[in-house]
Amino acid sequence: MTYTFADLRRWREVTAASSPPLRLSVFGDPVEHSASPPMHNAALEKCGVDARYTRLHIRPEELGEALRLLPGAGFIGANLTIPHKAAALPFLDAIDEHARKIGAVNTVLVEGERLTGFNTDGPGLVRAVRAEFGVDIRDLRVMVLGAGGGAGRAISLQCAIERCSRLALVNRTFEKARALAAELEPYLKSSRLLGPAARLEAVPWEEPLLKRQLEHTDLIINATSQGMKRTDARLLPASLLTPNLLVYDTIYGAGRTPLLLAAEEAGARGANGLSMLLHQGALAFEIWFGREAPIEEMRAALLKRQED
Repeated sequence: MTYTFADLRRWREVTAASSPPLRLSVFGDPVEHSASPPMHNAALEKCGVDARYTRLHIRPEELGEALRLLPGAGFIGANLTIPHKAAALPFLDAIDEHARKIGAVNTVLVEGERLTGFNTDGPGLVRAVRAEFGVDIRDLRVMVLGAGGGAGRAISLQCAIERCSRLALVNRTFEKARALAAELEPYLKSSRLLGPAARLEAVPWEEPLLKRQLEHTDLIINATSQGMKRTDARLLPASLLTPNLLVYDTIYGAGRTPLLLAAEEAGARGANGLSMLLHQGALAFEIWFGREAPIEEMRAALLKRQED
């Protein structure tokens, strides 16, 4: 079920019949597609927490008041998805240093009247890559597609913090990639010899340039929304990919995205964003409850939702 801002304003009355009480939610516009509720509800049930998680359709103009309503409505916390991650910052009482660097929040902790924002997207990706491919990002040469903002910015910053072997930032608006590269440069300065390619590079989205970059890449990460629809064009043609590449598409769904289909055709290993959703969700759970999340129950709930 999906609730609205009007419901949130009368939360205790609207949800009086809910047992356990609804005390966690994801805010989005749209939000009906979110897979977070079954994942978090499986975790809450496993851990015996007397609370449940739901969806709230919150429009941009409603966000500030919606966040301030959380304490009075008895919420423990909330997740934020498109288009609220950056917009929420002015409405929070405190922001974790990592989230401040990224300029976006995806997890809110409610403590009394105080709202604190966190971002678990980047750390969730690190865990996901390790789980999917058995390797750490710090040991890889990474290319981020869609590095200009949003999830791409969070992922790029996390790769830099992890001090990955190499980082190529690709964005259709090249100036955004170049500005981000300048911002991330302090993380990746090195005196060691790195071979023929720069350790950090902003790259225009042009096929000949991407082909040269892929010669110095181990892991491709798609942080764009392209591929959410089956009719979307491929981000990269299979002819550019090679069997030695790892391809991670942050989009998740029942079928393979065009990028993952291209990876399969090229003989490259690929994975979708379900594992990132799982691990960023587990990190949010740990923020809210100060305890380890039940990963296997959360994973099973996500897989069941995909099958349904």
